[in-house]
Amino acid sequence: MLVAFGMIGTSLSGVTFVSVPGTVGLGSFGYFQVVIGYFLGYFVVAFVLLPLYYRMNLTSIYSYLLQRLGVSSYKTGALFFIISRTFGATARLYLVINVLQIFILDNMGVPFWLTTFVILLMIILYTFKGGVKTIVFTDTLQTSFILIGLLVCVAYIMNSLNLGMASTWGELKSHNYLHLLNTDYKSAGYFLKSIIGGAFITIAMTGLDQEMMQKNISVRTLGDSQKNMITLSLLQGVVVFIFLVLGGLLYLFAINKGGAFEQVLVNGKQQTQFLLDGKNIIGDNIFPQIAFNYLPPVIGIIFIIGLISALFPSADGALTALTSSFCIDIIGLKRNEAWTENKKKNIRITTHMIFALIFFLCVLLFKWIDNKSIIDIILKLAGYTYGPLLGLFAFGILTKRKIADGIVVPIICLVAPAICYYVSEHSATWFGGYQIGVELLILNGLLTFIGLFIISKGKGHEISAVL
Repeated sequence: MLVAFGMIGTSLSGVTFVSVPGTVGLGSFGYFQVVIGYFLGYFVVAFVLLPLYYRMNLTSIYSYLLQRLGVSSYKTGALFFIISRTFGATARLYLVINVLQIFILDNMGVPFWLTTFVILLMIILYTFKGGVKTIVFTDTLQTSFILIGLLVCVAYIMNSLNLGMASTWGELKSHNYLHLLNTDYKSAGYFLKSIIGGAFITIAMTGLDQEMMQKNISVRTLGDSQKNMITLSLLQGVVVFIFLVLGGLLYLFAINKGGAFEQVLVNGKQQTQFLLDGKNIIGDNIFPQIAFNYLPPVIGIIFIIGLISALFPSADGALTALTSSFCIDIIGLKRNEAWTENKKKNIRITTHMIFALIFFLCVLLFKWIDNKSIIDIILKLAGYTYGPLLGLFAFGILTKRKIADGIVVPIICLVAPAICYYVSEHSATWFGGYQIGVELLILNGLLTFIGLFIISKGKGHEISAVL
C-alpha cells in the first residue's frame, strides 16, 4: 500500500499538477478517456508482467529479454528504456523548473540555466542518500504534499466562487467542461483510440519501465505487489479526476475575472487562446498564472510546495533507475568479476553524474522548444520510444520463436519509430483527415513485432548468446 501511494507521485509528477488542469480548456474532461485506458493497462501489468518478473527473480526487468531473446534484444530494450525515461523525466523536470522560473525566479534575475543546475544538484544529493526503499518512503511523503496542495486549491476556488459540490458540478456542466467521450473517429482524441492507447501506454510506461517496476518488485511477495498495482490504478484515477475538476474550476475562476476564449490567427493558422488581462494562459500556464497572480500568497506557497513535491519523485527515481539500468544492462557491472567493488562504485557515481549532465542539457532543449502543453509532448515521445520495448516484450511473451543475435534487432527497433513518424505526419492527408493520437504506440510496437517475426526462426531452432 505504501508503494502504491508513493507511486502516485512518480506516475503523476509535475505534469499532472500543471498540465492536466490546463487540458480542460480545449478538451474538457477528454483526458479521462486515457485514464480509463490506464486502468485497463494496470491489470495487464499486474497479472501478466509482474508474475513473469517475480518468477524469474529479476534485478533488471530487461534481463527477461536476455534470457528469452538474447544479448542484442536485451541491450536494445535497455537502451530504449534509457532513451524513453531520459526524455520523459526531463520533460517533467522542465515543466516544473519553467513554472518556478517564469513566476518567481525571473523577477529575481536568476537565469534559467542556473535554476536548472541548482535543482539538479539537489536531486543528485538527494538520490545519493539511499536506494529504492528510501525513495519509496520519500515518494510517500511527497505524494501527500501533492494531494494536500490539490485539495486546498480546489476548496479555495470553490469557496471564492461561492460554489458547493452540486453547484460546482452544474457550473462545469453548463460550460461543457464535463464532456468526456470524443465520438469523432477522425480526431486524435477519439474515445476508442484514447482508451486503447491509454492501456498500452500503461503497459509500456509502467510495466516495461525499470523505474516503476523496480519499486514494485521491491515488495516481498507477488500478491502484495499486485495489490499495490491495482490500488495505484484506482487511486490514480480518483486523483486525476480531481485535477480535471480543478482545471474546470480554474477556467471558471478566470472567466469570472474577465477571461475569455478567442480565435487568433498564428502563423497563418487559426488557434484558440484563452486571454486574461491580455495574456494567453491556456494550457500549462493557467494554474500557475492564477495561483501566483489572483489567489492569496498562502495558496501560491501551497502551489509551490505541491509543485516541488511533484518534481522530486519523478526526477530522483529516474536518475536512480537510469544509473541502475546503464550499469547493470549496458556495461554489465554485476557480471564483471574482474572489477573491484571500489571501481564499480566509482563507475556508478560517474554514470550518475553523466546522466545528471544529460538531464541538464535536455531541460535546456525543452526550454528552447517551448511547447505550451508538455503532457502532449510526453505522450507523443512515449509513442516513439516505448514502442520498440512493447514490440520486444510482446514478441517474447506471445511467441516461442527465436531470434539470432546481431545488429538486425536494433535496426528494426530504429526503423519502426521512423516509419511511425512518417505515417503520423501524413495520416490526415492519406486517410481523409484521420489523425493519429496515442495509438501511435500500438502501431510502433506492432511494426517492431512484425519485424522481429520476419527475422525469427520457429520453435526448435536454438541460438547462442555470449555475454
